Parts: sequence; C-alpha cells; structure tokens
Amino acid sequence: MKKLVKVVAAIIENEKNEILCALRSPEMSIPNMWEFPGGKVEANEDIYSALVREIDEELGCKIETINEVFNDNTHEYETFIINLKSIKCRVVDGMPTPSEHSKLIWLKRKNLDSLKWAPADIPAVEQLINEK
Repeated sequence: MKKLVKVVAAIIENEKNEILCALRSPEMSIPNMWEFPGGKVEANEDIYSALVREIDEELGCKIETINEVFNDNTHEYETFIINLKSIKCRVVDGMPTPSEHSKLIWLKRKNLDSLKWAPADIPAVEQLINEK
C-alpha cells in the first residue's frame, strides 16, 4: 500500500492581494514545479502549528492563519498519496525568504494559472482563481 503523507500548505496573501508562489528546487521531490509553501504534519502536531513551524523553517518568517482549511485535496502520486490541506495566512513578522525553494514570487489570482503547479496544489489554485 502507498504511504499517505499529510501535508499542510500556506496560501499567503499580501496587502496588494497577491499570493505567494514557491518554486520547488531541482533537489526536491516533484522538482521545478510551483507550490504553496508548507510541509509535513508531524505525528504530535495540529495542522495550524505545523504550518507556522514549516513556514518559519522554510521562509524564515512568522505567519498567522486567517481561517479554517481553504482547500483539502488528496492526490495520488506514483510512489505515495498526499493529503494536502491549504490554509490562508498572512505574514505577521519578517519577510518570506527562500531557503529550500529556488524562487518565490507574488502573483495576482488571475495570473496563477501561468505557472506549472505541482498536481496536488492545482485544486487550491483553481479555487483561488475563481474566488470573488
């Protein structure tokens, strides 16, 4: 049976209503595709504290979550299954800086589909584009 990986991702929006997009580096699994930053939920963590920790580790900034889960998607890759919960957030301290990712960019919702997204992130991207 394939392993189920629980992952949480941050949809970080700035004051210009732009969304933070992160490019996976060549060394990462699913390389050179765009995603919302985040990571695995550890056994003893809830999704919100996991997300705050991951963003601190990956982007070196502090975030707060704005509301409940925005998108919950399960996607089957070749070797594992990912359950990805995307949560809207805002930065409360510091500035997102890439350490593991190749690049970070801020994009308006209508331009999100110009990027090549990791498959598990696509439902959240589509939901954002269609948001009023």
